Amino acid sequence: MRVIGPEGENFGVLTTEEALRKAKESGLDLIEISPTANPPVAKIMDRGKYFYEQEKKRKLAAKKQKDVEIKSVRIGIGTSLHDLELKARQADEFLTEGNKTKIDLALRGREKYLDRKFLEERIERFLSIISRSFEREDIKKGPRGLSLVIGPKK
Repeated sequence: MRVIGPEGENFGVLTTEEALRKAKESGLDLIEISPTANPPVAKIMDRGKYFYEQEKKRKLAAKKQKDVEIKSVRIGIGTSLHDLELKARQADEFLTEGNKTKIDLALRGREKYLDRKFLEERIERFLSIISRSFEREDIKKGPRGLSLVIGPKK
């Protein structure tokens, strides 16, 4: 295994016994850093310090991670222009917060069998009202109508 010293110096490729002996001489532990490398890499250092640094890296990565929620806006075929504007403003807020927004065109009864182009025009009409720029996915047909997911532009 390739052994790295406590100060970062390279001891080269040593047998496991030699590496353990060097670690004991310095009063530290031998920690395997990269077991999948060829040859495996180990470092002579304090075990507690190693776990502390790993935990610190994990917490920093978790802090940088952002949770993205999918918010929902539901419209219908006969939704008035004023109501569409209100819902578009709501979708703008969701996009500003960095959340994805699912737009559902709810269909009832015979509305489910209307021409697909007509239904997609209704969704496009709603999308044209939204003032923020967004990325969109494909329109999907479900049992309750059509739905589309939009997200903030990157």
